[in-house]
Amino acid sequence: MAEYVVEFGRDGGRVEPDGRLDAPAFHRNHEPLWAALEKHLAGRSGDVVEVGSGTGQHVVHFARHTPDLVWWPSDLNQRHVKSIEAWRVHSGLTNVRSPLRIDLSDPDWCPEMRSGQGPHDLAAVFCANVIHIAPWTVAEGLFAGAGRYLRADGELFLYGPFKRDGKHTALSNAVFDTSLREGNPEWGVRDVADVEALGKAAGFRLIDTIEMPANNLTLVFGRG
Repeated sequence: MAEYVVEFGRDGGRVEPDGRLDAPAFHRNHEPLWAALEKHLAGRSGDVVEVGSGTGQHVVHFARHTPDLVWWPSDLNQRHVKSIEAWRVHSGLTNVRSPLRIDLSDPDWCPEMRSGQGPHDLAAVFCANVIHIAPWTVAEGLFAGAGRYLRADGELFLYGPFKRDGKHTALSNAVFDTSLREGNPEWGVRDVADVEALGKAAGFRLIDTIEMPANNLTLVFGRG
């Protein structure tokens, strides 16, 4: 999987002695993100996997609101994995598990899940700000794994910037998209229609599109 555009902990942000990292975006978007998730997750139970957890702050925040859900964060970046574990320990929450190392370019995601040792029959998968900073094969692997591990009523949540009908929703997104593609032509802001088609091929349908601050969207997919 591609590295992050900005690796947390090397962006000038504070690093706590225990390895906890702080993402400025978390403070801007954790409340609207929870509001979007709450519509679908309130009152549910089971396991939820977050792919690309970054610092680990979001998973802790969501877990505080959902005592009946068990959250499994994940990342491939070792600095991020250390931060996720540190936030888990710092929170004292019993419904956050130690981070998995999920590689979305592999449809099986990780050995633990492939072997049945990890979470399965998931209530949800949450993925924020990943598929535009990675090759399209990562989006394909995301849906392939979601199709394999989500239970019948499970849902996949995708958050980030998206195009609609081939057009950017804001000038800032267009500028961001150009910068991504200049750095790596396989990256870029994805079109909702393309993601929807990918989901359909994997047995999912787009069941909700939630407008978010800063010209972002949360796309919610359920079984077709």
